[in-house]
Amino acid sequence: MNNGLPHPPPPVNEPVQSYGPGTPERAALRQALATMRANPVDVPAIIGGEEVRTGDTAPIRAPHDHHANLGVYHQCGTAEVERAARAAVDARHDWAAMDWDARAAIFLRAAELLAGPWRQILNASTMLGQSKNAYQAEIDAACELIDFWRFNVQFASELYAQQPISTPGTWNRLQYRALEGFVFAVTPFNFTSIAGNLPTAPALMGNTTVWKPASTSVLSGYWICKLLEEAGLPPGVVNFVPGRGATVGDVIFNHRDLAGLHFTGSTATFQHMWRTIGTNIGSYRSYPRVVGETGGKDFIVAHASANVDAVATAIVRGGYEYQGQKCSAASRVYIPDSLWPAVRDAVGAQLADVRMGPVEDFGNFVNAVIDRASYDKITGYIEQARADDGVEIVHGGGASDAEGYFVEPTLLRAQDPGYTTMCEEIFGPVVTAHVYPEAQWEETLRLVDATSPSALTGAVFADDRRVVEHAARALADAAGNFYINDKPTGAVVGQQPFGGARGSGTNDKAGSVLNLVRWVSARSIKETFVPARHFRYPFLDAD
Repeated sequence: MNNGLPHPPPPVNEPVQSYGPGTPERAALRQALATMRANPVDVPAIIGGEEVRTGDTAPIRAPHDHHANLGVYHQCGTAEVERAARAAVDARHDWAAMDWDARAAIFLRAAELLAGPWRQILNASTMLGQSKNAYQAEIDAACELIDFWRFNVQFASELYAQQPISTPGTWNRLQYRALEGFVFAVTPFNFTSIAGNLPTAPALMGNTTVWKPASTSVLSGYWICKLLEEAGLPPGVVNFVPGRGATVGDVIFNHRDLAGLHFTGSTATFQHMWRTIGTNIGSYRSYPRVVGETGGKDFIVAHASANVDAVATAIVRGGYEYQGQKCSAASRVYIPDSLWPAVRDAVGAQLADVRMGPVEDFGNFVNAVIDRASYDKITGYIEQARADDGVEIVHGGGASDAEGYFVEPTLLRAQDPGYTTMCEEIFGPVVTAHVYPEAQWEETLRLVDATSPSALTGAVFADDRRVVEHAARALADAAGNFYINDKPTGAVVGQQPFGGARGSGTNDKAGSVLNLVRWVSARSIKETFVPARHFRYPFLDAD
């Protein structure tokens, strides 16, 4: 019996290890990469705590090496997805009834395991399966996921502590119940931390989940499941169901116990899911909570007072880290004509020092894009730009799929601010610059705000503080995460809660208490110590 009011350990952001030459983490990661390369895995579904192998397998390949055989994964069919939903429903009662601090302890333990013996397993699987370099894997698969598990416990504690007032003779309480049913977590390929957070944030609050990972990140997803198992997560709380989206979705969205959707992915997919839920709304036990982050067309806008090297660095890091495959990646930039020649040359000088190649070579800043479909889409935009009038390939533009799906960091200049690559999300290492007349700052801010239906991240660069304040007001609705003199990527849990509005999602801010609020259903309890014995009120008495 828990008779205390426990306070969890104060969360601290996990330090990012350097992986510099001669460091122990560099040697440990190299060993993990070699071991994982040499030992292909047979990844099952995990349903009700049991490994399920369907025989319907698909290969796990390294995007940067077509010949690398990392294993196979088993795709779930209708029967397995139905079984996963039943397992989630069956596990809900005992999991929700567990003391919250006991649930919290599981995820705190998972964080410590990831900070220690599991660190290089998650990093290596992310590097090989998703083609992330050592640093990008470290800040994602290790540090950010550790932070999610640590900080979510603190946020849950703060949420549970929010209680109503009581008047004399009564005691009012709020009970933060789990949702009635299960939560469907649909995760993207590009962030292992998101893949770990989407099913576990609802689980921390007493919910059970059915988790469909992206097919191109099954390897790291499987190791997350095994880590959670070691941390003591009971069977059925998180059910791992790799498979085709339509097959999994057809079962889940027609299940009466669907209580929520936790999604990160494309806008089109999210809108399709929301429409499907809307169509089926009368068949659910309760109204499903719909939480989604769907991407962006993220901007950098530079004022004439901006520092040239700072702008150039933001373009290179913000646009090309992880090959631009971040929903927050800088994709459209607005540079005044007075700064453009210097910014163009500074970006070129930095790109001349950028190496591209496989993740095992730690000297490579840029690696491969995720798969054939992405490669063809990205190179299609580049080839169209090469053919179109009014567009210049300033830097890069090359690509090769001979060994892996490699696309050079590419900077375009478009005369038309409404050109395709200024408006459409490419999700690759392509940044388009529009050069505006310095005197048209006000018009450019309106252009930035109006160009895209997305509103995820954006950055303003200026050394004039009045300009910064004005831009922040003018672009108040244009970005859920707004950066001043910094690249528009790299949000840290507990520091910059992440999410966007407009076409970028429901802005429920992963990495904050705002997200956890969506995974509880509050019950108000009023207890009267000495109840009334008769209906009459004093006002009914005669004068």
